[in-house]
Amino acid sequence: MANELIDDLKWRGLLYQQTDEEGLAKLLDEEKISLYCGVDPTADSMHIGHIVPLLTLRRFQMHGHQPILLVGGATGMIGDPSGRNEERQLQTTDQIDKNVEAIKVQMEQIFDFQSQNGAQMVNNRDWIGQMSVIEFLRDYGKLISVNYMLAKESVASRLENGISFTEFSYTLIQAIDYNHLYNNFNCRVQIGGSDQWGNITSGLEVIRKTHEEETKAFGITIPLVTKADGTKFGKTAGGAVWLDAKKTSPYEFYQFWINTADADVIKYLKIFTFISREEIEALQVTVENEPHLRKAQKVLAEEMTKLIHGEEALNDALRITKALFSGDLKALSASEMKAAFKDVPSVEMAKEPKVIIDLIVEAGISPSKRQAREDVTNGAISVNGEKVTDLEYVVDAKDRLEDTFAIVRRGKKKYHMVQFQ
Repeated sequence: MANELIDDLKWRGLLYQQTDEEGLAKLLDEEKISLYCGVDPTADSMHIGHIVPLLTLRRFQMHGHQPILLVGGATGMIGDPSGRNEERQLQTTDQIDKNVEAIKVQMEQIFDFQSQNGAQMVNNRDWIGQMSVIEFLRDYGKLISVNYMLAKESVASRLENGISFTEFSYTLIQAIDYNHLYNNFNCRVQIGGSDQWGNITSGLEVIRKTHEEETKAFGITIPLVTKADGTKFGKTAGGAVWLDAKKTSPYEFYQFWINTADADVIKYLKIFTFISREEIEALQVTVENEPHLRKAQKVLAEEMTKLIHGEEALNDALRITKALFSGDLKALSASEMKAAFKDVPSVEMAKEPKVIIDLIVEAGISPSKRQAREDVTNGAISVNGEKVTDLEYVVDAKDRLEDTFAIVRRGKKKYHMVQFQ
């Protein structure tokens, strides 16, 4: 079983560094283990860049091992210097607590908490928060030398511009987490992104120095996800792709995945989904032989939207997509339209009745009155999915969705949002 799991992780491109490959394979062969991944609550939602280590942890759970999900109520107050050029902005305790609660809800969407090897969620403020400065310095400060910490990439890369003692101490505080979980939860493996290697090895060093017996603890890192064209994964024109439906709607989430380039889609299916190797290899053939059908992208988008937002939200996203493709906007609610057209060109206008010709010229939808008359006469203009062919048609309260906006389409694909103030 261990070999099957490790082979699958390798095939999916999910193993970057391991502290002891042979030792871990032997451990996984001999017993079911607990292993953990930590997330610092620096925002009130995770984004898709956060979830690769978590999904990898879920794969271990599917092979019978128990995941421990550490939400950093304490470390989130300190700030991880890994992968950053400058200090993090410190957050209040209240904000951290709100962020922790929001992240817990998202974890519950990804992991199984009910079965025999159900996931456990822990907050490191429960043990770090009880520790005095004297205890920290006496019990842990003595274990790791400054020279050892200076050699860590997360620290060394910041020395030129400066690093506070707060962030300098982060790697030791995260090491205390691993030691605590090793002692109290029999946790044997920590999983993290490639930028967490230094923090993970610090944890192993603390475990080694605080135990007389031979320790069986390991670390794994996951490669950084990149796009084939070299641009950053997980970013759109609107910013990060969040797991919170209020920040990134299920429709936008679905659209992000379905717009994946052919060069990336198989890689993403391996990293992000739980579909089998056989299914992915079959989809690879379709990318090579019939890329215009975008079968792989559809599977990726459906699997990810269902995983993060559930079946009902996926069905809504599919319905919005179908309505936009067909131009039948009448099938959508006002809130669905707002979500679907969030990123289209937008213009503000006063809340007053306006003849269609004047509206589309003033909104910049048609370049001139002559062109506007031609567009209306030819049936090229629609308001909220209803075609307008009457040159005297007045856009007024009946056309204002939620009394605040209207969607105007010119031609087949050019949508504009008119926002009424």
